[in-house]
Amino acid sequence: MSIDDDVVLLERVTTLRLLGAEALRVLAIGAEQQQFASGSILFRAGDEADGGYVVQDGSFRIHVPDGRDREVIVERGTLIGELALIVPISRQATAIAREYSMVIRISRALFLRVLDSYPAAARRLRDELANRTRQTTSDILIASAKLSS
Repeated sequence: MSIDDDVVLLERVTTLRLLGAEALRVLAIGAEQQQFASGSILFRAGDEADGGYVVQDGSFRIHVPDGRDREVIVERGTLIGELALIVPISRQATAIAREYSMVIRISRALFLRVLDSYPAAARRLRDELANRTRQTTSDILIASAKLSS
């Protein structure tokens, strides 16, 4: 795939779209493409995370080992590990390729350099994350109120 194709794919990701086309082009140029055979592990729960992945082709099964055997299937255009783009964190799930799959790996170092180089993009991302946090807090308060009554 070309850099332009990668930029189009990155624009499909809501969080990344906030950065703007120029910043996404820098991400696409600096990112690394990785391929995985069916059954290959992208990462395991407990691994230290140093970036995120955008599914370019194929799909992955995300398994959260929390005793409830929760699984999610992610496909093309999905960002896996969004928080790891910004802060050091351990993976909370295991991701396994369901078929031959490709990802665009964006390292935290690259992502943070892009944010430093594009302050307006960094502000848009900060505002979006703040809005999500407010919404999550509101949802928790509503659920708590319903459980208490």
